[in-house]
Amino acid sequence: METWTVETHDGGGQLEVHSFRPASAASIPGSQAPAEPAGVVLVHGTLVTDSLYWPFARTLSVLLGRPVHSYNRRGRGHSAPQPAGYSVDTEIADLQTVMEKSGSNDVVAHSYGGFVALQAARQTTINRLVTYDAAVSLSGNLSSRWRPELEEAVTAGQLDQAWAHLVQGLGTAGPISYLPMRALRTLSVLSAQTRLGLEMRSLLPTAVVEMRAVLDADAHLGDFMKLSTPTLMLSGGWSPSYFAETGRTLAGAVPAIEFAVVPLQFHEGPLRPGRRLAARIARFLSGNHLPGERANAT
Repeated sequence: METWTVETHDGGGQLEVHSFRPASAASIPGSQAPAEPAGVVLVHGTLVTDSLYWPFARTLSVLLGRPVHSYNRRGRGHSAPQPAGYSVDTEIADLQTVMEKSGSNDVVAHSYGGFVALQAARQTTINRLVTYDAAVSLSGNLSSRWRPELEEAVTAGQLDQAWAHLVQGLGTAGPISYLPMRALRTLSVLSAQTRLGLEMRSLLPTAVVEMRAVLDADAHLGDFMKLSTPTLMLSGGWSPSYFAETGRTLAGAVPAIEFAVVPLQFHEGPLRPGRRLAARIARFLSGNHLPGERANAT
C-alpha cells in the first residue's frame, strides 16, 4: 500500500489517498509506468474512514489487475476538515481531483459514497460505476430516516444517544437496528471501549452534515435520465430494503443503470472478508458482466 496526498480544489488542505497495486509499479501517481492501466477510485461511506476498506481494495486490485485508490473523505484521517459550506458539490470536486491525480476512470462507492458517485456521474466523466447500497434520496424517500434528535444529541455532546438515533433511523446495523433506544445506548457505551467504536463516535458530527447533504440533494427520476455512465447498483440481500427500492426504481427508468441484489450480504458488505462481492464488481468493471446476472435482481 502506498500513502500520498492531493490538494483539494478549494484550497482547504489535502486529501489522504491509499493506493493498492496488484504488482510492483512506480509508487506515486504522476510517476507511474506508462503501461500501468487506468485505476479505480473507491469512495467510502459515512461514520467510517477508508482504512476499513483496505482489504476490499486490495482484493479488487488483484482481481482487476489494476490499481485501486481509496481516500479519506473530508473530516477523516489526514484529510482536510469539512468546510463551512460543505455540500455534495464538495465531495464531487474531491472525487474528480482524486480521479485525475491517480489516473483513474472507474469508481466503486459504498453507501454515502454511492450517493456522491451517482451525483458526480451526472456532471463528470466516469467510465464505469458500481455502487453498493447507495444512499440516494429520491423524491423524498429518505426524509423519514432523518431524526432531528440526532443533531440535537451531537450538539449537546450526548454521543451515545446520537449513535442510537443514527442506528435506529438508518437501520443499517442489521438486527441491532431494531433494539430499543436504551439497549442501543448501552451498546454505544460498550463499543466506545474499542478503537473502531471510539472512532465512529468521533465521526458523528460528520454524519450529521452528510445526512443533511443527502436530503438537500433530493432528486427525481428525471434528474438521472441523461446519465450515460454504465452503472451497476448493487444492494445486499440483508441490507435495509430502501436501498434496493431506490436501485430498482432507477434501473427501471434509466437505461444506463442496472440493479441487482447480492444475496447473503449486509449493508457493510465491502467491509467484510471474502471475495464474492469484489468478484461481482470486478466482472462489471472489466466488461465481463453477463446480462443473465441480472436474474439476481429480486
